[in-house]
Amino acid sequence: MNETIVTFGEIMGRIEPEKFLRFRQGMPGNLHISFFGAEANVAASLQMMGRKTRYVTALPENAIGDACLDSVRRFGIDTDYIIRTEHRLGLYFVETGANQRPSTVIYDRGASAVSLAGTDAYPWNDIFAGASWFHISGITPALSKEAAEASLAAVKACRKQGITVSCDLNYRNKLWKWNSSLSQRELAEKTMRGILPYVDIVIGNEEDASIMLGITAGSTDVHKGQLDIERYPDVAGKIVQQFPNVKQVAITLRESISASHNNWGAMLYEAASEASFFAPQQDGIYTPYEIRNIVDRVGGGDAFAAGLLYALTDKKLSSSPGDCIAFAAAASCLAHSIQGDYNYASPAEVYSLMEGNASGRVSR
Repeated sequence: MNETIVTFGEIMGRIEPEKFLRFRQGMPGNLHISFFGAEANVAASLQMMGRKTRYVTALPENAIGDACLDSVRRFGIDTDYIIRTEHRLGLYFVETGANQRPSTVIYDRGASAVSLAGTDAYPWNDIFAGASWFHISGITPALSKEAAEASLAAVKACRKQGITVSCDLNYRNKLWKWNSSLSQRELAEKTMRGILPYVDIVIGNEEDASIMLGITAGSTDVHKGQLDIERYPDVAGKIVQQFPNVKQVAITLRESISASHNNWGAMLYEAASEASFFAPQQDGIYTPYEIRNIVDRVGGGDAFAAGLLYALTDKKLSSSPGDCIAFAAAASCLAHSIQGDYNYASPAEVYSLMEGNASGRVSR
């Protein structure tokens, strides 16, 4: 595929203490700073897999913005439509959890460049020139009214131009605060219900549909690490019933045994056939990956989205929904072994895991 995949959203500074230290342990002291964000993560992963990508965001017109821009350009991503403003770069602080202590994310994103850039700041018709796919997430409209309006304008422009749109629901409980007359869940649902009529592929995790759309999966309790797997085709079917424009629904299935041990898999639902495909499988039975020593799970969902987009735009993989979801699940599984939000796994490594090579033996 030679046509461009466009992504739009905020990239931030990721700030964290060394290894598994807590901030109160590591400060004063050294903190590591890098640059990541959901849609940037997807673009970087796709570019490293061989796809042609374009990333759209807003960055401050200063040395920090320059450094952030350089971090994206180094992959070969098209950054021609990243706008520069006088406003700040958003930040997030990460404490990496282990065992029974969960990882923690602290946001500092108020008045950031993306959250203050209105719809008119982005020349959508030019941005989508030569594009065949647009990817967005529910994180961007959660930032501000302006970002929500820009997101809606983008998907509407895609509809006019016949561009496929994928949306990762990505509910963030610490965001969605820009309308005080509504609760965070009410604001998220109202906003996303305005965007989803223009979306072709919906991506979500095991609780997004419940929180953002009020569609539940049986007795699922993600906080106890319990998923009612057999109910997820019903969840996907209800999404399609409410949004008939949606052609496929992909749902990641994470069972959190601890911060260091997760079971991981996914499901892809095809609206046309009402068929569901689960991955990974052993002897035709859904058998999730057991990830027992997580290096970094932040960005795992973005790695899944990138893997799915890669598969759906691959001539061979796209002919088999089962192969598409197997590739996406394997790509994200490998991302859990990589520090940082970007997934540096190659397609060859993903295929190897898909084929059952999960021992971790040295490749010589």
